[in-house]
Amino acid sequence: MAMPKQEKKPEQAEDWLTTYADAITLLMAFFVMMLTFAEFDVPAYQEAAAAIANNIGSGEKDNVSDTQELKIDVEDVVFEMSASEAVDVKLDKKGVVIELSGCAFFQPGTAKMYEDAIPVLDKITQMIKAPKFQFYNIDVGGHSDDSPINTEQYPSNWELSGARASTVVRFFEVKELEKNRMKAIGYADIDPKVPNRDAEGQPIPENRATNRRITIRVYPMNLSEREKFGKKVNLKSVLNSVSKKPAPAAAPVPTQ
Repeated sequence: MAMPKQEKKPEQAEDWLTTYADAITLLMAFFVMMLTFAEFDVPAYQEAAAAIANNIGSGEKDNVSDTQELKIDVEDVVFEMSASEAVDVKLDKKGVVIELSGCAFFQPGTAKMYEDAIPVLDKITQMIKAPKFQFYNIDVGGHSDDSPINTEQYPSNWELSGARASTVVRFFEVKELEKNRMKAIGYADIDPKVPNRDAEGQPIPENRATNRRITIRVYPMNLSEREKFGKKVNLKSVLNSVSKKPAPAAAPVPTQ
C-alpha cells in the first residue's frame, strides 16, 4: 500500500532579517559617528545633528545649529545697523568669523576705536553673550597691511595689530564676557586677504584697506575645554555667593 504523499510546508521568507541587519549596522555606524564628533569636533557634531534633524527627523527644513544661529543673529544686527560695508560675517570649519574693517573701526595708526563704531560692536557683543553661546571660545585677531609704522607707542605692525585685538577683547570683558573664553592675537601683515602690492611691487591702496581688519572667531569649545571652563564658572559662582552673605553677628560680650 503506497504511503500518502506529505505536503511540503511552504518555507517562510526571511528577507526581513537582511533589512533588520542593515538597519542595526547603520544605527551602530551612526552612533559611532556621533561619539567621534562629540569627542573631537563639537562644531562638526552640531552641523551633523542639524542636518540629520532636517532630513530624517521631523521633516522640517528650519533646524539650524547654534553656530548657524549665531551667524544669522549677527547678520541681522549688521543689517539693522546698516554696517554691512564695515562688518562681514561668515562660517568656517571652526565656527563663526566676524570681520571688522580696520578703517571703519579704528583711527589711523592707533588702537583707539571711533565713537560711531562702538554701538555696532556693542550689539555684536550682546549676541555673543546669549546663554546658549556660553561654551564658545572667542579668538580676536588683529591684521595690518604692509605699510611700516614706527611710533613710540607702536614700533611696528606687530604692536599695532596686537593692540587693536586687545582693545576688542577688553571691550568684551567690560561687557562681562568671561575672559577665560578669549584670546587676542596680533598678526601684523603676515596673513593678508588680498595682495598688498601688484606684480610690479607698487602698493594697491584698496587692497591695503581690505587687509587692515579685525577678525573675531567664535566657535564651540571641545569637551575638555567645556569641563575646564565649567569648573571655573562654578567656582566663581560659589565665591560670589559667599561674598554676598552677611557677616555673622558679633557674639555678645559677657557682663561681669
